[in-house]
Amino acid sequence: MQSHSSVVSRRTFLLGALAVAATRTWANSPSLEIEVWKSPTCGCCRDWIDHLARGGIAARTNNVGNTSARHRLGIPMEFGSCHTGSIGGYAIEGHVPAREIRRLLREKPDAVGLAVPGMPVGSPGMDGPVYGGRRDPFDVLLIDRRGIVTVFERYR
Repeated sequence: MQSHSSVVSRRTFLLGALAVAATRTWANSPSLEIEVWKSPTCGCCRDWIDHLARGGIAARTNNVGNTSARHRLGIPMEFGSCHTGSIGGYAIEGHVPAREIRRLLREKPDAVGLAVPGMPVGSPGMDGPVYGGRRDPFDVLLIDRRGIVTVFERYR
């Protein structure tokens, strides 16, 4: 007959193993999907999409440019970048890290979405070897439904 402590230890081990397996599965398989509008020739957009996939967000791409999508989704032009996405009822403009997209979906603020204006070097998709390890500071901006813009996260 097994002692109570050995049964508890075995159960704890099995639960821990299941948790590790579930975490690995989540990290390697997309559980969310974003629709992205971009230029068919933009390399940094493809690199950003690869970043999202590594963060568990699959992308359905439209290689038609993003100006009309940005306008339709309510992102003001001054916050524009080279690609625009839509996920969970939110607009995602530019090189927004997957971590912040997941946070947005978790917190569910009353907002149009997130933006990283321009193309800051070091942001996801703008961080490949061609940039020589350079990392410029950038902010992820939250654009609320009243048009008020606040910093959602700072990257330094």
